[in-house]
Amino acid sequence: MGVSGSGKTTIAKGLVKRLGWQYQEGDDLHPPSNVEKMKSGTPLSDADRLPWLKKIAEKIDEWRAKGISGVVTCSALKRAYRDIIAGGRPDVVIVYPKGSKELIADRMAHRHGHFMPASLLDSQFKILEEPSLDENSITVSIDRTPEQIDDEIVRRLKEQAKI
Repeated sequence: MGVSGSGKTTIAKGLVKRLGWQYQEGDDLHPPSNVEKMKSGTPLSDADRLPWLKKIAEKIDEWRAKGISGVVTCSALKRAYRDIIAGGRPDVVIVYPKGSKELIADRMAHRHGHFMPASLLDSQFKILEEPSLDENSITVSIDRTPEQIDDEIVRRLKEQAKI
């Protein structure tokens, strides 16, 4: 989970390659109307996000029912959103790649081909609720290489006996 440009997809792809898990890009589960809103620079409302969050939860439940481990990337900026996708699922771990607005804005300025405009970064930071201690989460700093971040996540998953 995290704001756009925080490295969620890069980190997830490294974890998937390393662990052999399934992968789902959460952005691909957005209805077309959400994508158009974001492309136009309009932040999504909670009502816009609800069907998307439910699709993510369905994907997680599908994997869980089959005994498959996987990684889903999505913003899940509010606790209420994370409760939809991870609540009542003790085997689901939220990973939060944390970084400063300045670092992430710089990364977004150099990113090409993504529908999320950098102009929405302020709105994402405005609604961001970092995971609290009672959430099953791992917070990692993004001021390192993706490989170092993945190393830390794998180490911490092992410590939690999640892998």
